Amino acid sequence: MLSKVISALYLALWVSSCAVMSAEDPYMTRALKLMSETPLIDGHNDLPWQLLKKFNNELNKVDLYKLETTQTNIPKIKEGRLGAQFWSAYVPCDTQYKDAVRQTLEQIDVIHRMCQKYPEIFMFATSRQDIVAAFRMNKTASLIGVEGGHSIDSSLGTLRTMYLLGVRYLTLTHSCNTPWADNWLVDTGSEPSQHNGLSPFGKQLILEMNRLGMLIDLAHVTVTVMNQVLNMSKAPVIFSHSSAYGICPHKRNVPDEVLQRVNETGGIVMVNFYNDYVKCDKTASISDVADHFDYIKKVAGVGIIGFGGDYDGVNRLPEGLEDVSKVPKVVAELLRRGWTDEEVKAALGNNLLRVLEEVEGVRDSLKGVSPDDVLIPYDEVKNSCRMSYGYRNTGAVHSISALALLLTLALQALIALTAL
Repeated sequence: MLSKVISALYLALWVSSCAVMSAEDPYMTRALKLMSETPLIDGHNDLPWQLLKKFNNELNKVDLYKLETTQTNIPKIKEGRLGAQFWSAYVPCDTQYKDAVRQTLEQIDVIHRMCQKYPEIFMFATSRQDIVAAFRMNKTASLIGVEGGHSIDSSLGTLRTMYLLGVRYLTLTHSCNTPWADNWLVDTGSEPSQHNGLSPFGKQLILEMNRLGMLIDLAHVTVTVMNQVLNMSKAPVIFSHSSAYGICPHKRNVPDEVLQRVNETGGIVMVNFYNDYVKCDKTASISDVADHFDYIKKVAGVGIIGFGGDYDGVNRLPEGLEDVSKVPKVVAELLRRGWTDEEVKAALGNNLLRVLEEVEGVRDSLKGVSPDDVLIPYDEVKNSCRMSYGYRNTGAVHSISALALLLTLALQALIALTAL
């Protein structure tokens, strides 16, 4: 009963705030109307990481209605009209080769518990259909993205287990190389390439993600990895929180030629609000963020654009976009610049809904393909914290791994031809 009263109260506040904003700015009036018709789907929010850092994930001691030390809380979510959110299950690179899997599972757990504690606000979601259903109920669809391939400890079994727990994207790297993929710092020259992009196991992983129906997130990887994945993935990819390199030449951003390839393959680039990626400076404005939307639209079309604010994962945000509640201002700015209603709706959520539908379609087309159970070669992951259980003949694993990749590719091609 209490939850219904609280929900009704926030709905009343939302209606009254709409009236105030509408009286002040006709573009905001139109923005809020469009956001009431199409869910704003954000690709990346690090509130779970803040819950770990500030509260040791002791969610019983946190009230998300009153929490003021984060860029995200329930009042801000409601004011920002957040229709769906990929919550980041992130743990730092220094957990690699140690307890990354355990720590990531704990972040997945806190996202589940957040949804359970506030069912009047959040609905746990794992599919396109779930997002649409949550939006109809005026709830924020809550999905999980794991940020960094180090979180799976080079294990396809761990990847599959996380998918069963609701994880719907994996960012292939964070800011460290994994035993199978190079991270974006390689492109800065500050770290050496270990794999010239993806190792053979990294390519196995891409195919397994296609089979599972898990989104492949190319934020944080090298340009070489971007192109390798775009060459081989059967499903569209995402950049969950990256901006346009042509506006701000930061190596975390997406270059023009990749933007064009994302368009050709049906993927999406979800614009990051971090000042350093928006303006390549410590300060930025709402207009600077809108410049990225305009630029991506010009280079590769409106069909690849989305929102990936990176709230609670960054410490410098544009003036006027200091927290989740301010996102409608970006929508109003796009309308002010002449974006049509359909273009805005595409960027808000329709593009991501299409990508999810296509990824789920690829998954369904691969139902006849068995899970890949060939391990990464032991020599590529051997360290003092890892046991050799499961490796009977490490010399043979290398040749088996390459053969398995070729057989998997051939089988997928055969299934695709049969479906035609």
